[in-house]
Amino acid sequence: MLSSLVDLVTGAACPGCGRAGVLVCPTCLATLQGFAREAMPTPPPPGLIRPWAAGEYDGLLRTLILGHKEHHQFGLRRPLGDLLAATVERVAASGGVHARTPLLLVPVPSQPASVRARGHDPTYLLTRVAAAGLRRRGTPAYCVRLLRVGRVLDQGDLDFAGRQANLAGSMSVPSERLQRLASRHRQGWAVVCDDVLTTGATAREAQRALGASGIGVLGVATVAATRKRLPGLGTG
Repeated sequence: MLSSLVDLVTGAACPGCGRAGVLVCPTCLATLQGFAREAMPTPPPPGLIRPWAAGEYDGLLRTLILGHKEHHQFGLRRPLGDLLAATVERVAASGGVHARTPLLLVPVPSQPASVRARGHDPTYLLTRVAAAGLRRRGTPAYCVRLLRVGRVLDQGDLDFAGRQANLAGSMSVPSERLQRLASRHRQGWAVVCDDVLTTGATAREAQRALGASGIGVLGVATVAATRKRLPGLGTG
């Protein structure tokens, strides 16, 4: 009865099974968990550190990401953040990092105009949830907004080479943010965090900017990666 009432008021229904009154039901959410894997783009940007993704950017996962990102379905922040946290754990495990080693989760920065248009910064918010979830499980993880991005073209219509050229040199770590980091977190590995991995150009530029500031990057963690960039899923 309560679920039906919520659905009547909000129009909410699980996109996986249609259950009324929820943005995603526990059963459908469980099908997305436990599958984080390497997601190196094909072709990869030169020098890109190993990226991982919780799943394929398709079907239910794609719907959830777009619901949070574009449709203000903020109730999805926790489940998506938990998927990102699980991916960060795989990054750390693959890098042989001890469970008590501090992790600096660095969200890929959004263009200010995009944040204003959406009314929120989805990647930053998911990264905060991921860091909090990791701390609850005993891993000292912190969401740190280190990167600043300059003005770039919209990436939607750009091919692989175009994205690389568009983003080259676009990100930096301002000195005041670096000083703040030094005062709060004296050691730890950085993990670049994003919602979706496509060509890898954005992740590579974030990695470059962090490395140029003397920050060690352990890997890249994303919620999803496009189909042709996940091993064993064809070339779509």
